[in-house]
Amino acid sequence: MTAQGRGVLVTGASGGLGRALAAAFAARGDRVAVHYGSREEGARETLRALPGEGHVLVGGDLSDPAGAALVADAADEGLGGVEVLVNNAAVNDAHPPLTTSYEEFAELWQRHLAVNLTAPALLGHRVAGRMVDRGVRGRIVNVGSRGAFRGEPDYPAYGASKAGLHALGQSLAVALAPHGIAVASVAPGFIDTERVAHRLTGAEGEVIRAQSPFGRVATVEEIAAAVLWLSSAEAEWASGTVLDLNGASYLRT
Repeated sequence: MTAQGRGVLVTGASGGLGRALAAAFAARGDRVAVHYGSREEGARETLRALPGEGHVLVGGDLSDPAGAALVADAADEGLGGVEVLVNNAAVNDAHPPLTTSYEEFAELWQRHLAVNLTAPALLGHRVAGRMVDRGVRGRIVNVGSRGAFRGEPDYPAYGASKAGLHALGQSLAVALAPHGIAVASVAPGFIDTERVAHRLTGAEGEVIRAQSPFGRVATVEEIAAAVLWLSSAEAEWASGTVLDLNGASYLRT
């Protein structure tokens, strides 16, 4: 892994945290593959705003194994090799068990697992194999969730998929360490993004912010800074970690 100008694939970079992640890597001189699933225009906005050169746009449906392979291949070709993979793309649709029909519950469960867990596993397989072939001491960082630990009663598949993502990261950390590839995960709580902006207003917003003793939620820049460090050469010894980023809103033992 070179000190500057790495090839970085950020999934789900059409806005929110993904956009902030792409911007953070580009600001340090890396070349970024900006991935989108369906929000192409948002991804193009991300791409246009990135400093530096060599960035590429990569579209693909991560819920389909063939789509995940195409995303990895397009990023590899466009960047001339991927040295950092950030698994950020995620589905998070409400599906309370007792008020969601069986058919909808089953459909949403499968989609959450496909995008939030299976896709990172397949992308990791594809990207890590090429890192090993090239002798690259690369990095994989997974964006998990506080919900993996505290439970998500209205989003059970989301919580389960993120718990699986954390476990996947630890398994890959052990498997890939002999090749100099470090793998880690972050577990954010609430983040101030456009996707949840409606929940951060009024009484619900007050309750959410009160979960942290800081009385607020995270900014995308705070989470991006942690991901940037975990992807650095200096963070190799953090491989296998799941880093809590929730403002002391949930403390696990």
